[in-house]
Amino acid sequence: MIEVSRLQLDKTKRAIIISDIHANLKIFKNLLQKVNYTREDYLFINGDLCEKGQNSLEVVEFVRGLSKQSNKVFVTKGNCDVVHRYVFNGSNGIIPYMNRQKNSVLNEMLAKNFKTIDDFTNLEELARYYRQYFQEQIDWIESLPIAYETDDFIIIHAGIENKENWRETKEEVALYTQEFYKQVHQADKIVIVGHWPVVNYRANQVSSHNSIIDLGKKIIALDGGNQIKKDGQLNALIIQNGTYTSTYVDELTSEMIVQKEYNNSTKRVGTVTYPNYDMQIIRQERYFTLCENTNLGIEQWIKNEYLLIDHESARAKTDLSTTFLSVKQGEKVSMVDNECDGYILVKRENGEVGWLPKDCF
Repeated sequence: MIEVSRLQLDKTKRAIIISDIHANLKIFKNLLQKVNYTREDYLFINGDLCEKGQNSLEVVEFVRGLSKQSNKVFVTKGNCDVVHRYVFNGSNGIIPYMNRQKNSVLNEMLAKNFKTIDDFTNLEELARYYRQYFQEQIDWIESLPIAYETDDFIIIHAGIENKENWRETKEEVALYTQEFYKQVHQADKIVIVGHWPVVNYRANQVSSHNSIIDLGKKIIALDGGNQIKKDGQLNALIIQNGTYTSTYVDELTSEMIVQKEYNNSTKRVGTVTYPNYDMQIIRQERYFTLCENTNLGIEQWIKNEYLLIDHESARAKTDLSTTFLSVKQGEKVSMVDNECDGYILVKRENGEVGWLPKDCF
């Protein structure tokens, strides 16, 4: 059984839940400021403090500091927080991972003492180094529970098993399970997760990294693709007076004002996400190509610059929105990609990501 910490919350106070900070201290602080976090609030951080961003150790120390300042701060483990286990368990695959993933807490720990992976001849030496210099941080991470349970919700990084007693969930499932929102569970309360970017669920919906709040299904998914997706964001779920709302911050810095209203009538929506990049061309137009996503069996309009075409088959170069937006004159949007012909990829303040004709600006 996984370690579950049971909490009794004062329901007159706000609960703020944030997941998947991924070593970006600046965006985390910005989000705390946006939601006006105070020590009177309950603050839950649902795993993946580390990896992908540049500040894993700083985030760990900052969150530890928050925990010391308030007894209303609660942190769970995420899969990216326990990468040290691969070293301690002698998993050779961790070496190519560290070489590939430069923004890793493991590499940060080495850099603190001007070391690199090449300074160690085997994993045993590497493990001794981590224990010598970073045992305190590792012990703190390992002391974190897998889940928190309140009267109304469960907070766990990736998901629970579909069992009558969800506490029998294996730790591997709790930390690593994929696409939990597509699954079902038997818990009698809402399960709040991160781990799996929510945009991955929106292949045939308006592209967005906003939290999914599905009270009917008793699942809330929070991972906004921060540090993973170019237009990703860090989401915060706010629970207050029995209501669930969400807000976000991102790192897009180029803002634009719409000069001409545009009403899209095409009803083209969707998102391409890894690994569903393989396409079959249906029809090519000047700016976009209608394709069948061969893995998903759905039609998507791919911006031509994002296609790699070989005869009649094609492949999307990366994740991208296939959504066409409508906007009003004077509306403020953030620019995501202004390098394509005819259209600009933008993000609206409501989180929708999609294409607009350049003459809107």
